[in-house]
Amino acid sequence: MNNSSVEKIACFTTVLDPYNGITIDAKDLPNSKEEFELNLDFLIEETINKRNLIWIYIDIKRSDFIPITTKKGFFFHSCDEDYILVVKRLKENAIVPTSANHTLGVGAVVINDKKELLVIKEKISTIGFKLPGGHIDNCEMISTACVREVLEETGIHVEFESIISLGHFYPHQFHKSNLYVLCLAKPLSFEINIQDTEEIVDAKWVKIEEYLEDETVLAYSKAVVMASLEYQGFKLANHQTLCHIKRDFELFFPIER
Repeated sequence: MNNSSVEKIACFTTVLDPYNGITIDAKDLPNSKEEFELNLDFLIEETINKRNLIWIYIDIKRSDFIPITTKKGFFFHSCDEDYILVVKRLKENAIVPTSANHTLGVGAVVINDKKELLVIKEKISTIGFKLPGGHIDNCEMISTACVREVLEETGIHVEFESIISLGHFYPHQFHKSNLYVLCLAKPLSFEINIQDTEEIVDAKWVKIEEYLEDETVLAYSKAVVMASLEYQGFKLANHQTLCHIKRDFELFFPIER
């Protein structure tokens, strides 16, 4: 049994994972269905008593490979707009890690030197003004998404300061949960200039007291604003705790009293 992380089996380049499974990337698949099926049969036979799982990424351009895999006991795990990931258990009780079960969003409390709050009005909204925010993109850091969303929706440049609140909502889009991260951000500019005019119809600075007294504003938004006035939240602190990890990360810690 080969315990190296990369192994060539039939025409496939396989990569070993922590679950004793092997992964095959879409770029390493053969060109024809016939070649794919022949090599897949050999792969299963060679690994059935050695590994727990087989993972295969299938590019949308090779979707004709999907029926071949499902016929051989693979099932759908997750996907994106240009690929699907299928997996096969080689052992009955093999653990299959859960696919992504939530979406991520970010919002921002932005208060200027005049004690005014930055708020927006969405086209699809049936309620009053809300805090700027939106989806966190794939591979995007929380602090980066916060700065980007505020700029797109209001034209205001901000500097991320801290995390004030974390909300968990279910059900949300696509039968998933939603984690919504509310941040405190410092404004670096003042003039409103909406960039995302397809979704945002208005943006403005409003007195904090006026916003908190507005009956059309959600109680949730008011609670977040009040928390930002009372607490400093969790600050970004990327110190040496995880310096050994060779990937992007953000660490947030509560601020000392």
